[in-house]
Amino acid sequence: MKNRQAPARPAIRPAATSRRPAMKKAAQPAADPRFPHGPLAVLDGDGCAYGVDGIVLDCPATTVVELVEWTLRESGLGAQRLHRNGKDSDPLIVLTAAAAVRLGLPERLEGHEQRRSLRLPEDHPVVKQVVKAKWQLTQRGFGPWARIYRKAQGRERQCVQLAILSWDALDERSWPGVSEMEPADVARVLGVYAQRVITPRGSTAVSGLELMTALRPPTRAVQDPQTGNWVPGHNPGSLGTEPMDPAPPEATPEHPVVVESGWSGGFLNEEAYQWVRDVSLLNDEECTLPYAVGLDLNTAFLAAAARLVVGLSAPDHFHAPKFNPKIPGSWLVDLSHVEVDPRLPSPFTPDGTRPTEPAWYQTHTVAYAQELGYNVQPLEAYLRRETGAYLDPWHDRLKAAYVDTLADLGVTKDLSEAEFLAAMERHKDTDPALAAVLAAIKATVKGGIGKLRERPQGRKYQEGERWPALQRPTWRPDIRAAVISKARINMHRKLRNMATMTGLYPLAVLSDCVVYPSPGDSPLDFLPYAASGKPQPGGFRLGPTPGLAKLEGVQSMLWAVDLMEQGLNPARHIKGGDAVLDEGE
Repeated sequence: MKNRQAPARPAIRPAATSRRPAMKKAAQPAADPRFPHGPLAVLDGDGCAYGVDGIVLDCPATTVVELVEWTLRESGLGAQRLHRNGKDSDPLIVLTAAAAVRLGLPERLEGHEQRRSLRLPEDHPVVKQVVKAKWQLTQRGFGPWARIYRKAQGRERQCVQLAILSWDALDERSWPGVSEMEPADVARVLGVYAQRVITPRGSTAVSGLELMTALRPPTRAVQDPQTGNWVPGHNPGSLGTEPMDPAPPEATPEHPVVVESGWSGGFLNEEAYQWVRDVSLLNDEECTLPYAVGLDLNTAFLAAAARLVVGLSAPDHFHAPKFNPKIPGSWLVDLSHVEVDPRLPSPFTPDGTRPTEPAWYQTHTVAYAQELGYNVQPLEAYLRRETGAYLDPWHDRLKAAYVDTLADLGVTKDLSEAEFLAAMERHKDTDPALAAVLAAIKATVKGGIGKLRERPQGRKYQEGERWPALQRPTWRPDIRAAVISKARINMHRKLRNMATMTGLYPLAVLSDCVVYPSPGDSPLDFLPYAASGKPQPGGFRLGPTPGLAKLEGVQSMLWAVDLMEQGLNPARHIKGGDAVLDEGE
């Protein structure tokens, strides 16, 4: 392999036969000549560094400092920027347990806290070595995801990201089964994710947030009219470089904006649905149907992020404003007069109960009351004058990643609905590595949206103190509220259309999952179709793209009614086990 760019070419080994380098490859973009060996490598205890496309590099490093210097000078690892005003991705080295021990690190991190928040103590020999060699660690210290850097000199990158598998760097819920894979397969999973999403820099939630900034960099080069020099200036459409305080109703109760002002005017409660229909509202016909069928909307938050206009500037306070559905913000308005069929959840509250007094709502929620034909008269509002579709490039990249990865697993757009259901039933067994990539993409969507309103962590936190997340321009609870509000309204619109077209009402909703009574054990037995056989517009449709539905699970109607009588949510359990409420947290 030729590599004229790298100053010293590392030895490349043929992949050992005992390591099962992974199966079919995703389509690759043209390689960046500065990074001939891809974005990352997985280092094992024998000095083999497994990269993408089955490449194996020889890494002679026996200390963390040597590893950092080898990575920057010889490895040929890294990835080019996702936006011309952004930055290249730093190389990622993933350490197996054996590699960690070889470099002088403990095999496991032990302590009372959750493992992902554990760190090596500052007096650990490896931390001392790093500092002595004039390298720095970020404020997160040396934990499962460690960033080791020096201030950049000119355009020279001086940063390496480490991820330590045996310290639970790859959370099992986001990366199912990946920690147990062979190094070559770990490299393949992370390599496909890096190519389609971003080189991981932490949890999938952190990567989701990093992707927003990578695709909408805060600055761009502008010419100083006085000196003629190029200097960093604001990049229009981005969130800029400075953090911004939310309006009091958009904040969390412990936020300084609330505590210091003594705010007691209530808060936005734009959360995902968690609703169960009252058992007394079931009719005899529904109770005699044999099945309860759960439908799940693919990446509902991602679908809601499409073409979503959000505020980019600080909020301004208005009294008795005229409602405008095109202005993003938070409105204090009384929606208790809006009539909704009791067999459906209220569109305005997460638990589906009808509001009883004025409350704060995001623009999409108020606009829906207007869409239903009701007059809305806000009492107050916090609105933003500068607006834009900030999440559009994020949505487009993650949608392509999701659809392409599903297609690689045999779930393509050209399948009939029956073929789609059959392909979804077996897609996880087709290729466990790509199934793990798909799980990570979904977790990136949810986690990225949740990080927009990251709450304080740690026992020492005191109400009213600023916590680290507030220093980020991406701490934007109003944007999270806009996504979740739109997702919930999208769900309600479908529920209402289904009732109009089919007379069917849901038994329960949990975030993006809805359970319907059904005469058969398939969604095809109750979804609405035109005489031509095409799905009716406005209801739930089966398919592989964000916002379309897939089968979540099937149980007996008796099972569902029994749960409802106990006050439990069938949508939480229809898959078997306990679904995690998907709040974007």
